[in-house]
Amino acid sequence: MKRILFLSVVVLLLTACTKKEEKNEMSEMNSGFVGKWTGNIEIPNTPLPIIVELTKEAGTLSVPAQGVKGLPFQSLSYDGDQVDISIDLQGMVIKITGELKGEEIKATFTQNGGTFPITLMRYEEQPVTYETISIPVENGELKVALETASEGKPSPVALIIAGSGPTDKDGNSAAGLKNDSYKMLAEGLAKEGIATIRYDKRGVGDNIGLFTKEEDVSFELFAEDAVQIIQYLQSNDAFTSVHVMGHSEGSLIGMLAAQKTDVDSFVSLAGAGRAVDELLLEQLAGQLTPALAAEAKNALASLKKGELVENVSAELQGLFRPSIQPYMISWLKYNPASILQKLENRTLIVQGTNDIQVTVTDAEILKKAKEDATLLNVEGMNHVLKDAPTDRAGNIATYANPKLPLHPELLPAISAFIKEEQ
Repeated sequence: MKRILFLSVVVLLLTACTKKEEKNEMSEMNSGFVGKWTGNIEIPNTPLPIIVELTKEAGTLSVPAQGVKGLPFQSLSYDGDQVDISIDLQGMVIKITGELKGEEIKATFTQNGGTFPITLMRYEEQPVTYETISIPVENGELKVALETASEGKPSPVALIIAGSGPTDKDGNSAAGLKNDSYKMLAEGLAKEGIATIRYDKRGVGDNIGLFTKEEDVSFELFAEDAVQIIQYLQSNDAFTSVHVMGHSEGSLIGMLAAQKTDVDSFVSLAGAGRAVDELLLEQLAGQLTPALAAEAKNALASLKKGELVENVSAELQGLFRPSIQPYMISWLKYNPASILQKLENRTLIVQGTNDIQVTVTDAEILKKAKEDATLLNVEGMNHVLKDAPTDRAGNIATYANPKLPLHPELLPAISAFIKEEQ
């Protein structure tokens, strides 16, 4: 009897040790997943960046472009190199299923019956080098990032205005851009003794709360936000002069804001010289079938006359969906060259020769409209302000490479221009 009891105890101890070893082995396998991961959900035409944080037993999902932060998982399970995640988003089930392969998780993202691929890579925390300030604007407060000059004394300050779409204060967006161009621009100018303010537009990142309905957003509203920031800067003794720097669509927004404020200078970075309808049709050339190209042309013509377009093909919904049409109408009213011609401010026009979105021709149109402006064509620079090849695939690859520095000629030229009359 005693021998049987002894054997039972041994069996129990061996079983406990085996279970402990299995648990340790499982923990070791899970540890490969632990940490923050980021990647783009490959939704056609609109890739969406997400951040997934995994622990051994739980995790969270963040979607910065949609203002979603730290949404807890409903369930999380690991099986060797496999991971299964379930998330309840207001009654809607989201599933992420993936396999750990080295330093990547090859996964699928499923929501509302749609399944999209995503590759998650290790997320690298970026040090915050700026101060967040809230500035009163229509319907609330706009959060902006103030990057102070390295000297720590009164300095010039430049307002950086982002380009079109959901582009954030760093130059990245939910449309698959991850290049940190504005971040590099701000940090580089700070080292040159020039402070900057940059910001997420309404409906993006820190300012998603200022977004109500897409149809309520207008070009004039974006320009007025810039005016409010400029007036804040002009009232602050920490700044010796105020400059406006607009990139792409932000160039036109900057022109309109500079018209209403007495800024010291204006810098156009890859800004269009033509109305947006002409530019869009040029960009779409070769990408659409003849029928869709004709439809796009007719839609733009109607919107330019202030008329909404009722029937839009599925392929063109991204450009002409009903909710975006009021914004398009407000944008189509303006011709950049005509606006720039009215500016009395010192002006620098910067254009990259390898830009596949805005051309050197646009820069020349702006220069012709304002003859006293300084024109700088930067050899080899593309639309996201990086040194890039001429072939389209290689050029676009730089849009998603935050490790690639700004074109080496850009910062010195902007710094010299801003300091010219200090």
